[in-house]
Amino acid sequence: MTINTIRTVLLGYGFSGKTFFAPFLDVSEGYLLKGAWERSKKKIQNDYDYTESYPSLEAVLADDQVDLVVVNTPIDTHFEYAKKVLEAGKHAIVEKAFTNTAEEAKELHLLAKSRGVYLFVFQNRRYDSDFKTTQKVLEMDKLGELVEATISYDFFVPNVRGDVHTEHPKSGGEYNNRGSHITDQAVKLFGIPDAVLADFTALRKDSPVEDYFLATLIYPDKRVKLRATDISLEHEYGYVFHGRNGSYLQDRTDIQEDRLIAGAIPSREDWVNHKDHKDGKLSYLEDGDKITEFIKSEEGNYFEYFDAVYQTIINNAPSPVSGWDGYRTMTVMDAVRRSAEEGKIIHISYEDIEK
Repeated sequence: MTINTIRTVLLGYGFSGKTFFAPFLDVSEGYLLKGAWERSKKKIQNDYDYTESYPSLEAVLADDQVDLVVVNTPIDTHFEYAKKVLEAGKHAIVEKAFTNTAEEAKELHLLAKSRGVYLFVFQNRRYDSDFKTTQKVLEMDKLGELVEATISYDFFVPNVRGDVHTEHPKSGGEYNNRGSHITDQAVKLFGIPDAVLADFTALRKDSPVEDYFLATLIYPDKRVKLRATDISLEHEYGYVFHGRNGSYLQDRTDIQEDRLIAGAIPSREDWVNHKDHKDGKLSYLEDGDKITEFIKSEEGNYFEYFDAVYQTIINNAPSPVSGWDGYRTMTVMDAVRRSAEEGKIIHISYEDIEK
């Protein structure tokens, strides 16, 4: 069987490119990692000697042997670079947070549709074992009507590091960083809320951006809280869901990022030994009795994302995380940021544009 190959270039080979993209593109038979745009140090060829280091974005866009471009640069450049990629007639994957505003996200989504190319948002945490397990528990319908949920994403980074992606005022902040993931998860599970109420602050000395956030998404029938802090030696549960008939508690168990940082080569098999992950705890009422079950972790694998992107580009299959998905998430993120700035509830006026 002939396999069509998607020739792919990264717009950066820092942490994101080196950790989350290159290892998968290198071993996938459906992709060819062509190289990366590297402004100073030429590092990608040290790891993948068959690749090319491009001197400029213009050189990437002028290469007619490039099909897909990964925009994994600082967030404040996403809109500008992704727009140029789409206008050049190439498919694009844009790192999270997708854009700085919902209007930018909307413009990119509509541009991709008008140019007949695919636009994807890199929300790999949809493929974490803990999130997949939580989705499975919700589908079991033992909680009854869900009325409260908390999604947390804590780290312990007590000192400012000066990282351009997470601590630069134009691109950084933990709401852009980890908040973009859990906002995407909430919107995927529950849709667009009616309103939000949020609080941001910096708990670390001299932090130029927020390193703590708490956002409550207000739905007619439930409240969904999104939270994170960098001052967390012991982390909160990743997922706490309460329904009228039960509760579910789930730690963050996925270790794909840790394994990739350690140099592991990803596979479509269970390359992280997910069965060793800590079980989730599901408690519910059955005929008046309290039942407690420990839920085995689902297998998380970021290969699912790359395989789904491949199927979309080659076979026109549904997108795993489209520009439309990114626009919906950015609509909520805009409202959360505004609520934190103004200190009040912000009602969301959502324009349901064509998918």
